[in-house]
Amino acid sequence: MSEISLLVQTLKRQLKLQGMTYRDVAAALSLSEPSVKRLFATEQFTLERVVEVCNLLGFTLAELAQEAQDGQRRLRTLSAEQEGELVSDPKLLLVSVCALNHWSMAEMQAVYRLSEAECVQYLLRLDRLRLITLLPGNRIRLNVARDFDWLAEGPIRRYFREQGMPDFLDAAFGEAGEPLDFAHGMLTESAQAKLRAELRQLRTRFAQLHEESLAAPLAQRKGTGLLLALREWEPVAFSRLRR
Repeated sequence: MSEISLLVQTLKRQLKLQGMTYRDVAAALSLSEPSVKRLFATEQFTLERVVEVCNLLGFTLAELAQEAQDGQRRLRTLSAEQEGELVSDPKLLLVSVCALNHWSMAEMQAVYRLSEAECVQYLLRLDRLRLITLLPGNRIRLNVARDFDWLAEGPIRRYFREQGMPDFLDAAFGEAGEPLDFAHGMLTESAQAKLRAELRQLRTRFAQLHEESLAAPLAQRKGTGLLLALREWEPVAFSRLRR
């Protein structure tokens, strides 16, 4: 991807994160909305236009370039030390999950019993862990990819197995929009490999839908859990009957 394409893609992502539309850009730049759409489609931006959109988003040109670079090299796995610190403090874990879901500090305080001082303290810890960069005005830049992977036997997976999963599954799953399905069959290695690939695609699609939903106000977005699991398995009651 060329440098200008990378900058334009970053502008698009930031517009979506801040709930702005091409109409907002058109009004700020004194252009028609079709002209703005054409600018983004053709990527024929002058430096002056890039700076104007940056100002609308509250970025300097240098910050936009840094955001574009960081987007290319976001962390896709955490270290055991990073994971361990996250799950060691419930409030730190809460703030980190909110940050990963693109909540502002004001939104965290409005929904949870967190003071401004506490929010800043936890965001600074996340900054020291290199999971975010805390920008002027307490703006948050993520350094972690949305679909980052947990360590196979790491602290987050243990936390989820011991606390998160029992809590998640402690429901009747009887409401509309709450499906719970389980399937069992006899698959070959190649069939299992195909299924694993499809599960990865579904996880990627989940991350894409999350990004698309960021344009909506926080009140319209609902915390949604999707549990994907696949392993060779035989019920214990069956295995006890094996010869």
